[in-house]
Amino acid sequence: MRLLVLGGTVFLGRHVVETALARGDEVTLFNRGIHGAGLYPEVERLQGDRDGSLDALRGREWDAVVDTSGYFPRVVRRSAELLADAAAHYTFVSSGSVYADHSRPGTNERSATIELPPQEAEELSSPEAYGGFKAQCEAAVEAALPGRALCVRAGIVAGPYDPTNRFTDWVTRIARGGEVLAPEPRDQPVQVLDARDLCAWILRMAEGHGVGVYGAVGPVLTMEELLERVRSGVGGGAELVWAGERFLVNAGVEPFQDLPLWLAPSVDPAYAGFLAVDGSKALAAGLEPRPVEDTARDTLAWARSGEEAAPKDIGVSMPPAGLAPERERELLDAWRKAAA
Repeated sequence: MRLLVLGGTVFLGRHVVETALARGDEVTLFNRGIHGAGLYPEVERLQGDRDGSLDALRGREWDAVVDTSGYFPRVVRRSAELLADAAAHYTFVSSGSVYADHSRPGTNERSATIELPPQEAEELSSPEAYGGFKAQCEAAVEAALPGRALCVRAGIVAGPYDPTNRFTDWVTRIARGGEVLAPEPRDQPVQVLDARDLCAWILRMAEGHGVGVYGAVGPVLTMEELLERVRSGVGGGAELVWAGERFLVNAGVEPFQDLPLWLAPSVDPAYAGFLAVDGSKALAAGLEPRPVEDTARDTLAWARSGEEAAPKDIGVSMPPAGLAPERERELLDAWRKAAA
């Protein structure tokens, strides 16, 4: 398959490229050339700017396009319209953030998405804006390639090269051993999908001209199940110390950022179902998630390699998730004192 990847040098894009090369696909990258200059010397590179010059894409043909780097509707619209006559199939990697209601489990492809008011300028200034823009990007792709587009609403994606540290933080922290601050409630739903499984499925869908909207997520686990599986995958002698939800919030711990994947669902019920999306449609279409233990083991090996993940350049700066060791120790001591 002749494949064009828009992006291809940061996290999910890298896994798309590596999976495609392993399949024997002929890969072309289009990006600004900012990240990954030494990656994949055997791959054709076209340089340009999705919000500027697309000239390098003109006059070419591919069997499929995978767009891993689209965040702004105007940018995605330009690329999709230009490539409509150049490719038979277009995959746009969207996000589960498009949904308007995250309060309940079981959100699926038929659930309502965020509708943003008209804006003169596009800015990723809030989670609602991010989700709303992704929804508009989906609409732009479908309008440009009706009946030829696959929109993949990805959940939390994990594995090597991840710059967000959301899953990696738990992996590296548990691997270090000792007392690990674990957030209650233990039964909070959590979903994590290995990036390699997502990319393998995307390429199979592209090759088979699969179209439509799919929620691509991992199986629903509890927070306790996830952390126990990570511990099983990485080994070591970590002890999970479960701290109360209200205690953590009152101590100023930021959900999802300081303690990754923790949503403080009783305190903020608006996001209680954010990590409990219905992924049955993608599973029925062949998505095959591997065990969390395997993802944890491989993620740890990558983290220990010393390779840095390139930061996402999407117009918003987010520090990697996780607590500093001294802050974790402070919270553990305070929790033991409060619980005494």
